Amino acid sequence: MGCSKLIAGMFTMLLLAPAVLATDPDPLQDFCVADLDGKTVSVNGHPCKPMSEAGDDFLFSSKLAKAGNTSTPNGSAVTELDVAEWPGTNTLGVSMNRVDFAPGGTNPPHVHPRATEIGIVMKGELLVGILGSLDSGNKLYPRVVRAGETFLIPRGLMHFQFSVGKTKASMVVSFNSQNPGIVFVPLTLFGSNPPIPTPVLTKALRVEAGVVELLKSKF
Repeated sequence: MGCSKLIAGMFTMLLLAPAVLATDPDPLQDFCVADLDGKTVSVNGHPCKPMSEAGDDFLFSSKLAKAGNTSTPNGSAVTELDVAEWPGTNTLGVSMNRVDFAPGGTNPPHVHPRATEIGIVMKGELLVGILGSLDSGNKLYPRVVRAGETFLIPRGLMHFQFSVGKTKASMVVSFNSQNPGIVFVPLTLFGSNPPIPTPVLTKALRVEAGVVELLKSKF
């Protein structure tokens, strides 16, 4: 009798429980082209467009074929190809970027919080620097990577690229996430919204307030 009451109680709880959206680690269909305008709340990724509305070009993109404009303060240009730019990657856990560099240009220190990165230098020469965590003693792993050579950056580790050749350089990188995210260290520290209080940064960086304010003015 007690067992019957327990089962009945469990069914009652299930009936009264609110609907829950969940995710599966593997795709549940061949394609799930992102409906970027969809209003459905989801746990991971975007809702799928009906295949009848998806068209037939979601498996292809030419966006990385064109070099970016490197006339920027960093002397580099990032062309993103994540789910927002290529909805066909939705739920597949992959994306790509192209980065172009003027001579002396840099892709400043940054972190991808949601993805491991693997890249290939297409032309030029890049100093690739990968910084280990405190566990490794904040060790810097630097290497000049040339056209045709590759590099690997584990998820969450800070890294940078710097063009050390006399000509333009470019690289293409891939991520194991449709939305790897990016945290640029200089922009995050000195251009956050709202700003990080100056006393926090003067203590952390061991500099005078004037130095912090100068750096904030740059971002």
